[in-house]
Amino acid sequence: MKIDGGCHCGAINYEAEVDPEKTSICHCTDCQQLTGTAFRVSVRVPEEDYHITRGTPKVYIKTGASGAKRAQGFCGECGSHLYATSVGDGPKVYGIRVGTARQRDELVPKTQYWHRSALHWLPEFEGIRIVEEQ
Repeated sequence: MKIDGGCHCGAINYEAEVDPEKTSICHCTDCQQLTGTAFRVSVRVPEEDYHITRGTPKVYIKTGASGAKRAQGFCGECGSHLYATSVGDGPKVYGIRVGTARQRDELVPKTQYWHRSALHWLPEFEGIRIVEEQ
């Protein structure tokens, strides 16, 4: 499925070819803090299928509890989070933030990760596979 989107202010745009079945929710505490809300929804896509068509994201390198580093791409003007990806050599997979895609209504999550960190007041999402950690 072809998607396109960008940041809130329009400084950065992208296009991607995604598999909607790879859309997921992450409840980890890092995602809660980085998004400023209860969870993050993203769709994974190989590097060759993700293209920035306008602008250049700023990148913040986050170190997770496991020690793994993740590059967090965001707009330096409006702060919109655009993606996360691995750091270092080798093929990359981008986790595109679903809220930045024009087709976000069609990207329905299929899996929830780090469910053990889900906030207790969230409703259960029916029909979505649960993984307590990652």
